[in-house]
Amino acid sequence: MIDNIEFLGHATFRIRSARTIYFDPYQLRSDEPADIILITHSHFDHLSVDDVKKIARRDSVVICSKDCVEQVTPLVGQVIGIDPFEHAEVGEISVESVPAYNTNKDFHPKENNWNGYIVTLGGTRYYHPGDTDKIPEMKDVQTDVAFLPVGGTYTMDYQEAAKAVQLIDPTYAIPMHYGSIVGSENDAKKFVELVGSRAVVIPQKS
Repeated sequence: MIDNIEFLGHATFRIRSARTIYFDPYQLRSDEPADIILITHSHFDHLSVDDVKKIARRDSVVICSKDCVEQVTPLVGQVIGIDPFEHAEVGEISVESVPAYNTNKDFHPKENNWNGYIVTLGGTRYYHPGDTDKIPEMKDVQTDVAFLPVGGTYTMDYQEAAKAVQLIDPTYAIPMHYGSIVGSENDAKKFVELVGSRAVVIPQKS
């Protein structure tokens, strides 16, 4: 369920299956081609045009918030812009968009319609929440694996992320959004201490 997940730093994950899926590619160290690229919103550390160029191919598909469509359209074969609560299908892979926003800061306003994603792949559901605080909509998220920001400042911190785990109740909870720009490995360790055995730190792939 999690053996096919690679943490590439910050909020970037790669899932390997019959298709290779990237979430928010940023500061990539390799150019392994992507079948599907999911972009949560238009901030530079989530929509990185240079990194999309690095992994995009003619048949790659980008699923993104609608404010990213114009920038990525020249780079790939197909772009699907969606708002929260909308769906997209790419072959056998289902993508549900869910809200991502701040509740006590102004970096990610709810009205921007930025996204988190639930990707269903081979019977397993993966939740990448984007840049968000703990929000009421999380109670409706059903997922096996949850990637959760722990770095604070622009997103929830490790304490709030631990409360989000209680709300979402995933099988595995994996910290992200630390070690680059904001947050540290110590935030990830504290998250694990609060969450317990379902929390898994995936070492950043070099």
